[in-house]
Amino acid sequence: MTYFADRLIEGALYGLPKRRISRALGWLGARRLSEAAMRRAITLYVRAFGVDLSEAVVPSGGYRTFDAFFTRSLREGARPLNGAPDCLVVPADGLVLDTGRADRSSRLAIKGSHYMLGELLGNANAQGLAGGRFAVIYLAPGDYHRVHTPVSGRVRAVHHVGGTLFPVNAIGLAAAPRLFVRNERVVVFQESEVLGSVVTVLVGAFGVGRIGVSFDPTIMTNVGRAPITKHYPPADAPYVQQGDELGVFHLGSTVIVVSNPRIPLALTVSPGDRVRVGQVLAKPDRSK
Repeated sequence: MTYFADRLIEGALYGLPKRRISRALGWLGARRLSEAAMRRAITLYVRAFGVDLSEAVVPSGGYRTFDAFFTRSLREGARPLNGAPDCLVVPADGLVLDTGRADRSSRLAIKGSHYMLGELLGNANAQGLAGGRFAVIYLAPGDYHRVHTPVSGRVRAVHHVGGTLFPVNAIGLAAAPRLFVRNERVVVFQESEVLGSVVTVLVGAFGVGRIGVSFDPTIMTNVGRAPITKHYPPADAPYVQQGDELGVFHLGSTVIVVSNPRIPLALTVSPGDRVRVGQVLAKPDRSK
C-alpha cells in the first residue's frame, strides 16, 4: 500500500504546475487582510508549527500580510554570533539534513543522491571546491526564514539558477531524485580574507518559492524574471560581515554551505542536529 501511495504522490508532484501554483500562493500571501483575520490565521499557524513569536519583531498593529509574518525579523540579540573570523557560522535556523566533504571529482553525497558541484552551483568551474566541506540545512515551516552570512567577505558573484519547485521535505526528496539540482536556487560566491572562497546556496521550494537577496534587490526568483548571473567588480563588490542578513525565503526551503578545501575545517554539526543562526558550523581543523 505504501508503494502505491508513494507512486500516486510522485505522479501528482510531477504533474502539478508547481511554479504557477507557487506564484499564486505568493500573490495570496501578499494580500492585506483585516487585523482580525490575520490574527486568526497567525494563531493557527503558530499552533500548528510551533512558531516562537516572543523573539520576533512585530510591527505596530500586527502583521498585515501572511508574507510579512512568514519573513519576520528577529529582535536584536535573538541570534548571538558565536563564531570567530576563522570559523563558519550557521546561516539559517533549521535541521541539518546532511554533512560531508566534496570528493576529488567535485561530487557531493546528500541524502542518498549524488550531485556534481558544477551542476549544484550552476557553474562548471567548481573544481576549486573539490575536497571542501559542506552542510545542508532544511528550514521547516515554523522556522525563522531569513538567511545570514556564514563568513565575512566580499561577494564576487550571485548566480540565479532556473529550475522547478518541488517540495523540499521527506515527500519531495523521495519523489524527486537529485532534487537540489532540479529546483530553482540562488548561489552566492563569497571571498573571505580568512577562509578563501565560500559558497552559500539558497534552494527554492514549492509554495511561493521566492528568494530575495538582501544586498541586491534586483535579484528575486520566481517573479517572472529570467535567471541571471551578476559578477561584481572588486571596487563595487558588496562586503557582508559574518552574521549579516544574506537573503530571505518567502516560504521554503534549504541552505547549502560549501567551504574552501585549501583551508582545513572541521564541521561541528551532524545530520539530525537542530541549529540556529550564529552557532559555529565549522572551525579550524587543528589536526591538519
